Order: sequence, then structure tokens, then C-alpha cells
Amino acid sequence: MARARFEDTPASARLSDGTLAEVRRSEYAGGWELQVDGTPQSHVDLDDPTHLHFEYVARMGAVIDLLRMPRQPLTAVHLGAGALTLPRYVDATRPGSRQQVIELEPALVDLVRSELPLPKGAAIRVRIGDAREGLGRLPAALTGQVDLLVSDVYAGSQTPAHLTTREFYAAAAGLLAPEGVLLVNVADGAGLAFARRQVATVQAVFAHVIVLAEVQVLKGRRFGNLVIAASPAPLPSAWLPRLMAAGPHPAKVAEGRELEEFARGARVATDADSTPSPRPAASVFERGR
Repeated sequence: MARARFEDTPASARLSDGTLAEVRRSEYAGGWELQVDGTPQSHVDLDDPTHLHFEYVARMGAVIDLLRMPRQPLTAVHLGAGALTLPRYVDATRPGSRQQVIELEPALVDLVRSELPLPKGAAIRVRIGDAREGLGRLPAALTGQVDLLVSDVYAGSQTPAHLTTREFYAAAAGLLAPEGVLLVNVADGAGLAFARRQVATVQAVFAHVIVLAEVQVLKGRRFGNLVIAASPAPLPSAWLPRLMAAGPHPAKVAEGRELEEFARGARVATDADSTPSPRPAASVFERGR
């Protein structure tokens, strides 16, 4: 069994940029937490992989639950491994799913595999490399066949600029099945300038886009995570009440005219002028006891 099951001392690994990745016991939700350079990246409950502790991950899980028929296997690609929280969730809720994960840091993958082992028999293949370059190296048979593509990549506490552009999202769109869905984690703070630009950029590639977020985050009143869901096919309106009910609360689903207003005036990000996501203040990750 993994050492993390028995020891309170964090297991750690030094990543290529010099930052430290640690697997720690979660003080607040049970299970285990992956931190990189002090930033919480992932939460995993080895006894219950359907337990999604972080709010934005739970919102992604709510969308995943509505793809195709319940319990039907999915073909999924995950950009950014973290502690493999969502691949574990898909494996548990959609037995037989085929999943590919692209992660830049081999030391992080080794740490997670050692301390937080994947379920036996899970069809989850981890590929080492840059997320964007890795899209082009996936098997040709995946083109146009992916039901779920998750983009949740961080270098420390920021999403790299080259994973925020119209060109990047166009490459991602080429993988999706006709009714496939892209999920993007976007972190932003007051004013939401980065998030608005990301929505405009995704809208430049995909015909159908919605955003899920905590109400105060969507209003730009505090730093937090927004989930963009996009597809070449309509996202059924029947989803919306179920996504709202899925929580965490108070939640908001923005679509249609509201989302057009949200992104109005925002410039589409391109490879020529993109920027990384804003760096959050250290206080964002402080937790009361």
C-alpha cells in the first residue's frame, strides 16, 4: 500500500522548476491533498474517488455526470495530472472509460502514483510532456472521438499563457466528438479581466459555451475558479437546473445573452499576445481553523 496511507509526514518531490510538490493529509476534508509550492492543487479520497472536495472540481463533476447516458463509458483526455482526481472520478462513475492524461512533470506523476495509487484495472494512461504539444502526439484514432477534454494546467499557481489562446482551443476542438465537451478551469480575481478574455477566446472557437461559478466569483468580488464548458453541439437547457442543484452553493450558470455581456469588449487571446492567468495573493489559500 502507499506510504501516504500510514504517515503524517508529507511525501514530497522537487519539480523541474525548483518548486516542491507535497502529498499531505487533508486537515479539512479527509483524504489527501497535493500541494505545489504551497498552492493546493488537488484533493483525493482514496476510499471514495467520487468525493470531489474542491468546488470547481465538483462543478466539473456535475457536467461529466450529464454526458451521454449515466454509467456509459467515456473517452476522455485530461491536460494536467494533479493528483488525478477527475480521472479517478470518471473511472469510478463510468466503468470502462478510456482516459489519457498529459502532464509535464514526471516527478509529480511518480509522487502521485507512489503515494496515491490508482485503482487496479483503471484504463488511465499518463503521458509526459507539455499539454499543448501532447495534444498533437495523441493517437490519431482519438481525433473527433473524445467525449470529454479537461484543461486544468498550472505552473505553480498560474495557467501558462500558451494554454489560453484561440490556437490552443482550436487544437482541442479537433479532438472532440460531435457532442463532446471541453471543460476549462479559469482562476481570476477582481474585475475578471482574464476570465472575460478566456470566455471570449473559447467563444471564438466553440458555438456553445456556458460558465459555472460561485456567485461572488462570477461577479468579480473575490478571487476564485470559474468553469467554462464548451461544445460544438448545443449544451442542453435541461442541464441547467441540474447543474445549479448539484452545487456547491450558491452557484451560478451563465449562458446566452448574460455570457455575451460578460465577455463584451474582451479581446480574443492569441499566440501573439496571450498572458498567463493572474497570480493569486498568498492569502487566497489561507484557511481558518
